[in-house]
Amino acid sequence: MSLRRRSSRVPQLLLAASLLGALLAPAAAATSARHSPSGGTDGAGGGLPLRVATYNIHAGAGMDGAFDLDRQAAELRSLKADVIGLQEVDRHWGSRSEWRDLAGELARRLRMYVSFAPIYSLAPAEPGGPRAEYGVAVLSRHRIMSAENHEITRLSTQDPNPAPAPAPGFGEVVVRVRGLPVHVYVTHLDYRPDPAVRVAQVADTRRIMAEDRGPKILLGDLNAEPAAPELAPLWRELTDADPGAPTFPAQDPVKRIDFVAVSKDRAGVRRAWVPESLASDHRAVVADLLLRRR
Repeated sequence: MSLRRRSSRVPQLLLAASLLGALLAPAAAATSARHSPSGGTDGAGGGLPLRVATYNIHAGAGMDGAFDLDRQAAELRSLKADVIGLQEVDRHWGSRSEWRDLAGELARRLRMYVSFAPIYSLAPAEPGGPRAEYGVAVLSRHRIMSAENHEITRLSTQDPNPAPAPAPGFGEVVVRVRGLPVHVYVTHLDYRPDPAVRVAQVADTRRIMAEDRGPKILLGDLNAEPAAPELAPLWRELTDADPGAPTFPAQDPVKRIDFVAVSKDRAGVRRAWVPESLASDHRAVVADLLLRRR
């Protein structure tokens, strides 16, 4: 099917509110410089170091099924990442996550900026209450300069008779790393065994990313393993930061469906790994990158 790029820019008031926790923390910038790989000077060959991670947080629940945001905040803090892509993020969604804003809470606890991109945004449970939202998010130690929520092909889980159609939830932010604008995308691809929707989603992803210039980083749960045919087009422009270990399920994982991928022409991978943790039903992927200015 033909799909034009369609997106919505995050409203400035919403973005400002999301960033409030980080902006009120006077020590945030100093903490970032002390604890983040990108706080230093350019690496060998003029590259800028940046540590990134992707983590499907399972709506705040661990492998044991228990909701525990304290446990996940501790896990995320231990990664010492500059930029983190999150999937399965609830925002006032329901009782499973205590109706809380998970992305906003994690950002405040980690003293990071945040951009949330809903896949679903439903009417409030009570009149005048916040909308029930579910989607993906980016946490960043670097100030978020701009944010967009793009539409890609989806097969809705909220419709009893869904058909593939454009829907939001492909998040993009631009962060500035020592003066260099870096495009970061976070995504969660279709989970169904039939790869047809993922094929369309990969095509949409490549089309959107092709419109941007400079270093690009794709973070996400792609619900397919690296050698899956539907993912093959991604590897034409992107390098898979292969951590050499599976990510799902968190208990005795057997397959890698969580990815950090970077633009071949503007970024290199120094190392990547999968920390052992049962704080979610997925394990995170962490990668140390070198970004090239030219």
